[in-house]
Amino acid sequence: MLQAFAVLLAFQCLGEGLVFLLGLPVPGPVAGMLALLVALVAWPRLHEVVESGANELLRHLSLLFLPAGVGIVAAAASGSGHWLAIAASVIFSTLATLAVTALVLQAFGSRIDAPAPNKEDGSV
Repeated sequence: MLQAFAVLLAFQCLGEGLVFLLGLPVPGPVAGMLALLVALVAWPRLHEVVESGANELLRHLSLLFLPAGVGIVAAAASGSGHWLAIAASVIFSTLATLAVTALVLQAFGSRIDAPAPNKEDGSV
């Protein structure tokens, strides 16, 4: 499992480095995850190395949200007077996320549900 964590950390650092060097407008961990995806497609054997550590991290995923929650509570005082804007942005972003998710599911659902062409009777 230590090897899996080392690989995950190496790709996160690689992502941070790529973002810094290329000036990309994305977070470093996102770039690292994309690099990990490319590496997993290129070298399928890497999946076996990373899987155990990734599964262990997923089992304890709720612990990773604690720092964000503490940060929100600590910064709550600086949001005084802006609660209407904060509430409106949370509601808008939630609705936008639901709409985009629904559109993506609808697009993929129509592709999956489409009948395969029947080659025997000549219909397409």
